[in-house]
Amino acid sequence: MLPEQGIVVPGDCVIGADSHTCTYGALGAFSTGVGSTDLAAGLATGKAWFKVPSAIKIVLTGSFRAHVSGKDLILYIIGKIGVDGALYRSLEFTGPGVANISIDSRLAIANMAIECGAKNGIFPVDDVTLAYVEGRAQREWKIFEADENAPYDEVIAIDLGQLRPIVAFPHLPENTRTVDDLEAKGEKVFVDQVVIGSCTNGRIEDLRIAAKILKGRHAAEGVRLIIIPATQQIWLDAMHEGLFDIFMQAGGAVSTPTCGPCLGGHMGILAKGERAVATTNRNFVGRMGHPESEVYLSNPAVAAETAVKGYIAQP
Repeated sequence: MLPEQGIVVPGDCVIGADSHTCTYGALGAFSTGVGSTDLAAGLATGKAWFKVPSAIKIVLTGSFRAHVSGKDLILYIIGKIGVDGALYRSLEFTGPGVANISIDSRLAIANMAIECGAKNGIFPVDDVTLAYVEGRAQREWKIFEADENAPYDEVIAIDLGQLRPIVAFPHLPENTRTVDDLEAKGEKVFVDQVVIGSCTNGRIEDLRIAAKILKGRHAAEGVRLIIIPATQQIWLDAMHEGLFDIFMQAGGAVSTPTCGPCLGGHMGILAKGERAVATTNRNFVGRMGHPESEVYLSNPAVAAETAVKGYIAQP
């Protein structure tokens, strides 16, 4: 991951041939995905053409409850405005609640800005950002802030303390329900596979959350548990912390950093009729394999508990 290596810093303008390039907005950089041709032109000329996006202001207050994280916030937003609710607009996160969100959660939130059609998602540069950047950055950075009178298409206020664990049901990230709702109605959605990791929720904080829940427990019979650290450094950190011991004793398989099953690549492809809970970013038809399989998106805590119970549950 480029921020981890200090290659992306606050104030950068970054393009990449992957829609989830918008992840770097967590550091206060403008980053967005483009097509391969646009990227080639950018590599050759150092230039790219953009229409300046209008913005949606997300004002955050409070702090997350236990077992709630950035994944739940972005799923809540997508569920509220829809998969095209921010089409070619910028999601600008602000408010006192931002200070209570870790850099790992910010990366997960910015990563999924594209899932509601946003051109980018961006966080302010604060003490949390600087603590992450300092000691990593390979060059100087520049901090940009919105003008006090900046215009917004829409302002959405969210109290982080009111959020509960959320799951996106097939086949769109906007198809969200709280786990509380499932449990209140006595609904048990049984699964065949749980994937914890990917570029969305494969950071060290995510793996620690999952390990805390899985420690001393075992995946339910018939449930495949796959752990995919996001980067080589995270893989090494998790190994040295003993997290791999916990995952493997719980019946899990630990992969090298890869997109893996997220886009139907390998190591966890779903067969016809199978269901998976994944901490990944998309649950489109056939996304992880057979077009008649199902993908449910959740945070790492819900995914870990689901692996143990065999059905969607929260700790």
